[in-house]
Amino acid sequence: MKIALVIGNRPHFIKAAPFLKAMTAYPEMKPFIIHSGQHYDHSMSGAFLEGFNFPPVAENLEVGSGSIGEQTGKILTRLDPVYRRLKPDCVVSMGDTNTTLAASLAAYQLHLPNAHIEAGMRENIWRPEEINKKMADHCADFLFAPIPRAVENLKFEGIEENRIFHTGDITLDTFTANQSAAQSNFKSVCNRFPEIPVEYDLLTLHRAETVDDKDIFMDILQALLGWPRPLVFPVHPRTSKRIDEFGFRREVESSNNIICLPPLGYLDFVSLVVNARQVATDSSGVLKEAFYASKKCIVLDESTEYREIFSLEAAFMAGRTSSSIQQTLNHTESFAFPAITDNPFGTGHAAEEMVKIIRAGL
Repeated sequence: MKIALVIGNRPHFIKAAPFLKAMTAYPEMKPFIIHSGQHYDHSMSGAFLEGFNFPPVAENLEVGSGSIGEQTGKILTRLDPVYRRLKPDCVVSMGDTNTTLAASLAAYQLHLPNAHIEAGMRENIWRPEEINKKMADHCADFLFAPIPRAVENLKFEGIEENRIFHTGDITLDTFTANQSAAQSNFKSVCNRFPEIPVEYDLLTLHRAETVDDKDIFMDILQALLGWPRPLVFPVHPRTSKRIDEFGFRREVESSNNIICLPPLGYLDFVSLVVNARQVATDSSGVLKEAFYASKKCIVLDESTEYREIFSLEAAFMAGRTSSSIQQTLNHTESFAFPAITDNPFGTGHAAEEMVKIIRAGL
């Protein structure tokens, strides 16, 4: 039974790791990895694969950068002959990227069984990721919904209930498996980056809506420059490029509170999450990791897939303007992370359930 996992960026690796581990319980299930090359920078892709000890990549499509249409089209055209040659019994895609859409659509067109991890998540706004995940869901035979609301979204869209499975969120599997090691790893991170202070907040920025518009990025930066604590900032290559393009490099590097680091592997990054005072991010994945680590999170965005976290007052939506970010920061200073008795993302065993479902369904 050959299972093709199609990956293309860091969040995919985080989701694929526990899935691959769960497959080891069934020797008849043989995984192979197809890498789209959507993240082609070694710091964002190669180093991450090495950190997770994944099996060798069976196929690298090497699509590289490009517009949404160009990148998605390249993945589609390069996947078709790979699927025909390797003949997988099931294709597994995850998340909401161009790779996700192309992997699902190519499988659907060839009548290959197709599973989508993180199905049913909706923001109901215009965003390329929104249509990617929606189309991937409608192509899939196995839809793995991380939370109950995702199940209801899929039913509302008319997807048959026998294709929908509430499994919990697979990123919780990865976090739970690595949390203790991440805590132990923190000393190593601090030895490599002695500029990390004893007390800090953690910052990430990478979304196109956040960093690709100079005025929006400048407004966010003004709020960050006035942050009351040091901000440890692993800089995404996309963000670094925009900092140079917009002429912000001197302002960022000469600030008294922003501490720039290179992109980090998963364990190093989680080490920073679990030891931070709080987290500021535009990433839904980092939002969840902060929640798993019981850290308050300020979201530098205007919408989210994961409003359950906000309902619990474990995170706060700050928007993208300097004034709204400052107001949110002032508001959250008096909040402690709430006591959580029922984790909406499950128990940390989502991957085991997914693998069982696929094995039984093929």
